[in-house]
Amino acid sequence: MSDNHRAQFLREFLRDPFTVAAVAPSGGPLADLVTAPVPAVGEPLVVELGPGTGAFTAAIQRRLAGRGHHLAVEVNGRFAGLLATRYPRLDVAVADARDLGEVLAGRGHRRADVIVSGLPWAAFAGNQQDELLQAVTDALTPDGAFTTFGYTLARWAPPARRLRRALGDRFEEVVTCRTVWANLPPAFVYFCRRPRVAARGRTLVSLAR
Repeated sequence: MSDNHRAQFLREFLRDPFTVAAVAPSGGPLADLVTAPVPAVGEPLVVELGPGTGAFTAAIQRRLAGRGHHLAVEVNGRFAGLLATRYPRLDVAVADARDLGEVLAGRGHRRADVIVSGLPWAAFAGNQQDELLQAVTDALTPDGAFTTFGYTLARWAPPARRLRRALGDRFEEVVTCRTVWANLPPAFVYFCRRPRVAARGRTLVSLAR
């Protein structure tokens, strides 16, 4: 990540701190870890939510090496423009991550093999977290993988604890990795697999209540 992209990230944080919710992009070690589920073979559909200036984007592009389809969903138009210029093979959608299903349908896709999130979960209210996770589980294949991260120092804060409970409700397997101390600030990754059947579709969720 160049100094220019770090400066742009900081400018966007100052413009809209509640949307960006971080003063610096994630580092290389965290990016390598959070993108680990991207398959090394085949033609996977990989969706990236909240890519920002592309810390995770670069790692995904390296892993795909021209294979499959890489869709980035970014609500910030300036970040989206930067990504489109920097990564010509990247499909960039300027949209809210909660509208992921519509974005996929508009491109002729139904479900993704891997969804990688750079979204600032701690900045979202409970209902926003629920809507985002609903969009993720609806968009994943039955054997798909979802990864996201949190900051270690905030791990026991109410938003982080709520997110962990919500992930457990929606996925059969949730594995938390070791802390990446090299990141600023230190962070960890959630690896989530096999969306629960009741988490797919609002009708099934409502029937289960």
